[in-house]
Amino acid sequence: MAQNVPVRCPACRREQVYAPSVYPCSCGAPVVAPLRRGAPAEPVTHRTWLDDWVTVRCGACGRRDRWPRPELGCACGTVLRIPVEGDPAPSHDASPGSGMAGDAAWPGPAHPPTADGPDPAAATRPGPAHIPLPPTAPVPRPAFQPVAIRTARDAVTAVALYLRWLGYRDVRRADQRPSSGIGLAARGVVAQVEPSVRPATLRDVECLWLTGMTESAVCVYFSLAGYAEDARTRADELGVPLFVLDLAGVPQPVNNPADELIAAGA
Repeated sequence: MAQNVPVRCPACRREQVYAPSVYPCSCGAPVVAPLRRGAPAEPVTHRTWLDDWVTVRCGACGRRDRWPRPELGCACGTVLRIPVEGDPAPSHDASPGSGMAGDAAWPGPAHPPTADGPDPAAATRPGPAHIPLPPTAPVPRPAFQPVAIRTARDAVTAVALYLRWLGYRDVRRADQRPSSGIGLAARGVVAQVEPSVRPATLRDVECLWLTGMTESAVCVYFSLAGYAEDARTRADELGVPLFVLDLAGVPQPVNNPADELIAAGA
């Protein structure tokens, strides 16, 4: 369904091939952003959260959802935005409050928990039953309150909530965008969210681990479609926690480092 397109970097004139990501519609059909063939890619010089998403219509059921806007990282360091059919160019005159700070950093269509909605601190059930709490744990962690995943933004929201549940505060969009998926960060942790139907690869895991080493932070991977076998093996060797996102919005640990992260928290 997805077709590769040639992309030329306006900064270094290097030409590359871009393969658009395939995302799962809630009806089960694959969804791909229709790229505008022949239109030049544009360097990303300014970011807002809304600019990073594009509305795409499912050809099977007609549903319109928001998915990550197609982008490609050039070897020269320039991030290129790939034009999409029927989608206007992102606005670059966003107001100061439209960036990733404070409440604006909260991802997805769901809003931060309030007294009228889900509150991770309100529940009393301890963490997952299959992970015994360490005997020195001072207070059992409350139950995680998920959000259902219907779009990529929902997946990012679910991960942001989960990181907060683990004890990481001030979760925000990562400064450096990963080669695939969406990056999140907080003090002491960097996380990568892969909301497409492509299993995470060995290279994805190794790149995240290098980012964690550079930031002197824990690195955690969340994938909707799971992981390639060699990626799981390498993650075990490097101690990278891996989680699979189910559609209920609950990250499921798939290796020992993930189990240990759940038990210890931030």
